[in-house]
Amino acid sequence: MLRLRSRCRSVVGRLIRAVSRRINSAASIGPNDHGARPYKQFGNGSIISWPTGNMYGERWISIGENTMIAAHVTLSAGMVPDQQMMTDPVVIIGDRCLIGRGSSIVGHYRIDIGDDVYTGMNVYITDQNHGYEDLEMPIGIQNPQDDPVVIGSGSWIGSGAVVLPGAQIGKHCVVAANSVVRGHFPPNAVIAGVPAKVVRIHDGVNWTRPET
Repeated sequence: MLRLRSRCRSVVGRLIRAVSRRINSAASIGPNDHGARPYKQFGNGSIISWPTGNMYGERWISIGENTMIAAHVTLSAGMVPDQQMMTDPVVIIGDRCLIGRGSSIVGHYRIDIGDDVYTGMNVYITDQNHGYEDLEMPIGIQNPQDDPVVIGSGSWIGSGAVVLPGAQIGKHCVVAANSVVRGHFPPNAVIAGVPAKVVRIHDGVNWTRPET
């Protein structure tokens, strides 16, 4: 009896997994799907995997060609549907990018992600922070501050990294997992830590460590 139950469970499990894969494939958003129409640009060969995270302000989001947005990714311009934005586009994701599962890209003014940028899972990128100068007012309701973010082409952002407002990451950079990034960083650098700093940089010949 136990053996029969085990076999039935195995068969049902395989069936559920097969159906789930087909559903996820069918529900994913490609450039020719109805779900791609609201976006400012949705490049050929790109896909947003199902299930998606929260998606707001597609009108101000541009996705290049052959880019993959993994499942459970939050991709938004603004914080609520139909919010009017000051810039157009607000979020730009270049060609041949890979945005890892569970990541969030939340733009309010400008987030510019270059071509061939890969992220690990659960990366958070935003260009807005709450104000905190008024000591009589809760921080959560103070006027926010926007500061554009740039991630250079060819860069890799490790899992769990947080890219904060004003971050300017050069081309071909590595951001270590769980780093908190703010400020300007040159191209060809390895960036790590909380707060993040350059730990290695390529001078065109060799990798070197910055002087301390």
